Amino acid sequence: MMKCVGLPVILPVALVGAAIACAPPSGGGLTQRLSVATGGPGGVYYPYGGGLAQVISDHVEGVEATAEVTAGTVDNLKFIANQDADLAFALADTLDDAAAGRGAFAEFGAVPARAIAVLYDNLNQLVTVEGKGIESVADLRDRVVSTGAPGSGTEITAVRVLEAAGLDATSDIRRQSLGVSESVDALKDDKIDAFFWSGGIPTGAVLDLASTPGRTVKLVSNTETLPALRERHGAVYHGVTIPRITYPGMTADAEVIGVANVLVAHEAMTEDLAYRITQAIFEHHGQLGAVHAEAAKLTLEGAVQGSTVPFHDGAIRYYREKNVWPD
Repeated sequence: MMKCVGLPVILPVALVGAAIACAPPSGGGLTQRLSVATGGPGGVYYPYGGGLAQVISDHVEGVEATAEVTAGTVDNLKFIANQDADLAFALADTLDDAAAGRGAFAEFGAVPARAIAVLYDNLNQLVTVEGKGIESVADLRDRVVSTGAPGSGTEITAVRVLEAAGLDATSDIRRQSLGVSESVDALKDDKIDAFFWSGGIPTGAVLDLASTPGRTVKLVSNTETLPALRERHGAVYHGVTIPRITYPGMTADAEVIGVANVLVAHEAMTEDLAYRITQAIFEHHGQLGAVHAEAAKLTLEGAVQGSTVPFHDGAIRYYREKNVWPD
């Protein structure tokens, strides 16, 4: 059940949903309201979360879900811990920190999150435009670079990628902390030289940049940092290819760092509700997949691999029924 404890960081549009989420749970004819913490409107989390909320509202009896705009993974997991959100999107590397109470959660404390499904890979996209002379992460030295919005998983991964390339995010670059849409606007206006964005493909804001007259988008490969990343942070990171057909103007594939996205809930969610949510996601995947290309990639087999926290018992029950749970 939700606790009405205030949401100082969720953007204003989320406040309405959070208030709704504090309504009484189902029973006695009342509708149970669920809040889904997503990300900024320029990325994949928000449209994916909107589709997820619609599937839950349409197909989980007695439940109505609302997608909320947030700063991203770090804040999402804090909302889960405080039970200000019922479901949340989270990057697996940040989720690992949250479960252990380290990194951005060292003072906040461990987050009792449980996985519902591993959704898709987030790709760490280092975005610039042709003519900036940026060919590698190391070329960002002394450049103006956005490392993502404060409280986002993008920020955590970006800082780690920079460190793996031998750069200090506080002293070796002129750092900005912008969301993906703001980063695109700043790059268009030559206020920054490049930005990091961890998201699915294609990302709407990056598509907007790629479609801007007079600008040719460029994604910089960053997998040269993979050995150092895995040595310092474990096997949560892997290499993924972004095909050059992903964004208009790309002249070559980009080899980038990938990390799983996980849909999580608080461990206190009832087994029955977690089961019915998981069931709805997969039995109505066609509806969900129509929302975004990344949502269409979801599979039962992939959903049970890549989480850095234990799965919720309700989700496990569904996966066992479908014979995909790796006992």
